[in-house]
Amino acid sequence: MVCPLFVGALALVVVYLVNKYSYWKKRGIPVARGLLPCVGHMLPVFVLKMSGSEMARQMYNDARNSSMVGFYKLTTLGLLIREPRLVKTVLQSNFSSFHANQSSIQADVDPLVAKDPTFNYGDVWANGRKRLAFAFSGARLKMLFVAVCGVCKKFEDYLERRLKSNAKHEVELKSLFSRFTGEVVANAGFGIEGYCLEDEPNLESFDLIGKSILEPTLIHALANIIIFFIPMLNRVLKISFIPTRVDKLVRRIVTENLELRRKSSTTRNDFLQTMIEMQKSEGGKLDEELIAADQLSFFLNGYETSSITLSFVGFQLAVHQDVQRRLRDEVLSTIARHGGTVTFDALKEMTYMDRVINESQRLYPAVGTLIKVCTEEFVLEGSDGLRCRVVPGTKVVVSIHGLHMDPEYWANPEVFDPERFSNERKQSIEKMTFIPFSEGPRMCAGMVMALLQMKACLATLLRSYKLELSSKTRLPLKLSPSHFFSSPIGGLWVHVSKI
Repeated sequence: MVCPLFVGALALVVVYLVNKYSYWKKRGIPVARGLLPCVGHMLPVFVLKMSGSEMARQMYNDARNSSMVGFYKLTTLGLLIREPRLVKTVLQSNFSSFHANQSSIQADVDPLVAKDPTFNYGDVWANGRKRLAFAFSGARLKMLFVAVCGVCKKFEDYLERRLKSNAKHEVELKSLFSRFTGEVVANAGFGIEGYCLEDEPNLESFDLIGKSILEPTLIHALANIIIFFIPMLNRVLKISFIPTRVDKLVRRIVTENLELRRKSSTTRNDFLQTMIEMQKSEGGKLDEELIAADQLSFFLNGYETSSITLSFVGFQLAVHQDVQRRLRDEVLSTIARHGGTVTFDALKEMTYMDRVINESQRLYPAVGTLIKVCTEEFVLEGSDGLRCRVVPGTKVVVSIHGLHMDPEYWANPEVFDPERFSNERKQSIEKMTFIPFSEGPRMCAGMVMALLQMKACLATLLRSYKLELSSKTRLPLKLSPSHFFSSPIGGLWVHVSKI
């Protein structure tokens, strides 16, 4: 005999779920397909069939005739917006109602990451943003460029050593460019050696540290699902985003560096020195914990997305040899005008490189989706007549990849065409349909630094070397469901040779 108490409890659960999952329908908002009890629309993400970014893009494409579509993250409300005008409302014009990001970190589990502006809002976010804006201002950026140039020389020496034994060096691009960005983070961020471009692996090399945090493995994927999609469960499990050894390593590096700089009269031109000077200018005692948090933020934001973007650019250049030749001609002619050296001003003049980077980011943005949390009730109205009163706590999703590949805004969106971003044609690009660095007050504060290191890397590479696609690259590209960044299954393999 079935226990009446159990039947009653089950009935209450059913009534609760039916009420929860009828929210959007009752309000006349289309609902994404694939709704299941308890998990909502998240099953493909939970079973690693697709990434959250790919799921958002699928919802975007399925709702082609609607300005917005509702979905459920477990039992939490989600709203995916499709129209550029609505994207502008959420990211920019009504930022105060959508200023919080979905991602949240538990301070007791990840104390340093919890201070990252990405995971904060209000005064904590504003103060963090101010520090980053100061660090990447024009004058400071030129100082950091000195360190970037030093890494470019190491990068070139590394490739030369590889090519001594083989005229065509086969390499996976993400792995190659992670060495570069890892070394930039170490040199320009911490003012130390990163050991990323050495012949022998070093356990404390910054690229290996980055892989230990962000490599798209099954364990990382499951951990990230719990951390970012089921935070209530993580309050019990206490899974950290940053491995304990990395947390300790960053703190140790900062402590040792601060002590060395106290004893030295030489001023360093790196990100760490900027953070020290900012705290001194505010008149307080140095907050070592905050400095360590800022350094880790520089690491996380400077290492992964830039190396991903570089790898996709390298892939496109290997596939499109005509684009590679034209870009190399621009690099060589520009460097010649600047005394044969890759200078800060020379990089600014490489406008075709800007087009190539932009078009690669359009096809494969490093971050494919943005998720904002409504903090103050606001009404969104689509051009199709849909009207939604968004309540606090609702997750509002912008599919960057969906917008970038929408044929309504881009002719032949699957085709790689850097001329979309020429001076003549870029004026016709509808605003908010190209947002690889996000937009509005939360636009990536490190964008200028990211572009600087990427352009310096590409200029160094193309002035002396040629890229050709390796048969190891699996075509057509499919993105891994195990990574919240864009990561092609099997990697992007090329042959590097001297020109």
